[in-house]
Amino acid sequence: MEITILTGLSGSGKSMAAQHLEDMGFFCIDNMPPQLVADLTRVLAGSEDASENDENRKPVSRVALVMDTRNPNFVKELLPVLQDLNDLKINVRVLFLEASDASLISRYKQSRREHPLSGHRGGLSLSQAIRAEREFLKPVREIATDIIDTSNYSTIQLRDYLRDLFGEGIAYSEFVIFVQSFGFKYGIPQDADLVLDVRFVPNPFYIDKLKMLSGKDEAVIEYIEQFPETKMFIEMQCAFLKFVMPFYIREGKSRLNLSIGCTGGRHRSVMIADRLADFLKNLNYHVITAHRDIRQDQRNRQIAMWEEEITS
Repeated sequence: MEITILTGLSGSGKSMAAQHLEDMGFFCIDNMPPQLVADLTRVLAGSEDASENDENRKPVSRVALVMDTRNPNFVKELLPVLQDLNDLKINVRVLFLEASDASLISRYKQSRREHPLSGHRGGLSLSQAIRAEREFLKPVREIATDIIDTSNYSTIQLRDYLRDLFGEGIAYSEFVIFVQSFGFKYGIPQDADLVLDVRFVPNPFYIDKLKMLSGKDEAVIEYIEQFPETKMFIEMQCAFLKFVMPFYIREGKSRLNLSIGCTGGRHRSVMIADRLADFLKNLNYHVITAHRDIRQDQRNRQIAMWEEEITS
């Protein structure tokens, strides 16, 4: 297990850094009291042991704990905790974020939040609070493994810096593509990032022998595939997806929802969604496939009930 203590000046970007670390697979806890770290370590160590016997549980191997001056005893309690963790041979990293006074003042003015040491809580002006906190955190800064000055960092730059620092990047296996079919008559999925409309393909619903089937049945697949526009459309979308996915990863997107729609979400969109999902899987992406409306049609509810009875 590796533990990263994320600390630093208020307003320096600790919350944003924690979000980035969480996206990188860290188990993150905000405003963690130092005196509880030992207990947390034992609990997480137990989860690692349990996961060895459970293939569906992912072990907690990297932990990020946000600690700062919201806890008035933070500095005094942190140093003994670090020594205890070192004695337990647990890898500990102290990541200290800071920024210039001008940057911190500007951020507080924009957010309109109060500094932990200013106003009614600390009785200091914002400038005084920043200077007091900087002095208060000197002992922590001196033992920091890494120090990041975020004065001129954008959110994306901070993310990229953390990835470089921890030797991370979103790998293909960590980037999740959610491919789902749907019916326009039931509404476009609210979480869709890309929407493909395949209603230009002739509809199997109007073929009596295909009406009660779905896009997973071979007869429907053969019917849809006989049209040249279907093959051309799939080829064009595959080329497009192959091109854009690496750039989504580069820009830090960890999940993409690709939604393919036809009228009822039972025939055309199902078949084409499965084709695109198979293509993306062959590119070694982590793909999750769902057919939202395949059983939605009122005329097929009885069939769905029969199918469930047969398989149960």
